[in-house]
Amino acid sequence: MFGNALLLALRAIRRNLMRSTLTTLGIVIGVAAVIVMVTIGAGATAQVTAQIESLGSNLLLIRAGQRMGPGARVAGKPFTVEDAKAIGRDLASVAAVAATADTGKSVIYGNRNWSTVITGTDNSYFTVRGRTIALGRPFADNEVKGGRTVCILGETVRKELYGAQDPVGNQVRIQGIACKVIGVLGAKGRTAGGQDQDDLVVMPLKAYWRRVAGNHRVEMIQVSAKDGYATERVQRDIEALLRERRHIGPTEDDDFTVFDLREITQTLTGTTQILTALLGAVAAVSLLVGGIGIMNIMLVSVTERTREIGIRLAVGAREREVLLQFLVEAVVLSSFGGVVGIVVALVGSVGLTHLMGLPFVMRGGIVVLAFLFSAAVGVGFGFFPARKAARLDPIEALRYE
Repeated sequence: MFGNALLLALRAIRRNLMRSTLTTLGIVIGVAAVIVMVTIGAGATAQVTAQIESLGSNLLLIRAGQRMGPGARVAGKPFTVEDAKAIGRDLASVAAVAATADTGKSVIYGNRNWSTVITGTDNSYFTVRGRTIALGRPFADNEVKGGRTVCILGETVRKELYGAQDPVGNQVRIQGIACKVIGVLGAKGRTAGGQDQDDLVVMPLKAYWRRVAGNHRVEMIQVSAKDGYATERVQRDIEALLRERRHIGPTEDDDFTVFDLREITQTLTGTTQILTALLGAVAAVSLLVGGIGIMNIMLVSVTERTREIGIRLAVGAREREVLLQFLVEAVVLSSFGGVVGIVVALVGSVGLTHLMGLPFVMRGGIVVLAFLFSAAVGVGFGFFPARKAARLDPIEALRYE
């Protein structure tokens, strides 16, 4: 019985091919829109996660002062190098600690100059931030302790000043001071906020203080937690240690802030997932519109084929057979639209993610769900026209002109 109903449905669709094609267009657009939106959202989430993780493994950032809101801070007592050493020495959950300070300056080589960020730190910085030395070497112990004016360039600075040349062994001028280039950092690209991670020059902290900053401030302490330790626990340990070192009373607020990058990652990915869900829900509305189009066309089809239905009922066809015929026809239309929509979505998703610079992350579950939903739309919106056809009075149907 089902095979016969399917054959009749295919004949009816082929008889009105243009109308059937336009009817399925709503389903095609709906399915494609849902899959494309979810795929782009998944790609954006993956990119944000990867970019934040590229900042460093299990990274926590400690700044002096209280954070009062977006862009607003209350100043606090500056950190010292001893604070950073105490964190690394007294906390077993910490893998590496780097005291850092930075400022914006121009770097000059020959007739080229480039405005960049000068960061003062030590070799622990490379471990904390997951940086590698692509050319040259890291700082020697005597360079760090003696404050030698040596530096390691980020890839962006290298390109701007040296082009394709190897800068190792040459000198650049920073604020009128000659600084020997001993290495080049491996490229890391941009962060989720668009900041170029390769646009910097790293030099020993003592040299930075003496030659660039003119003070002995530690603006930030960067900490990498050991694998196996939750960053929430490490954050609590750091806060307890710093409160003790800074003599903060039990009833007093912290005069520093610890930022956990995992929390930031969760917040950003949660935001992108919510936006993806909203976009997917909006796109799903077009599926309902497509279902209404199928119901409308099926009602028209029932009206056009009233005499045909009457003849079938008169020669012995049962109501459920007529019901099944029209129901199958609606499901075939919607399912075909779902398949075409999936193909369009796959092609569109690959093109759009490439155009937007996002990774292509296809979720098989949403593809299956979109197809099943399109078939369900055919059943839901095709049932009423099919039932109307099955309940026609054969005599009245035969009289219909």
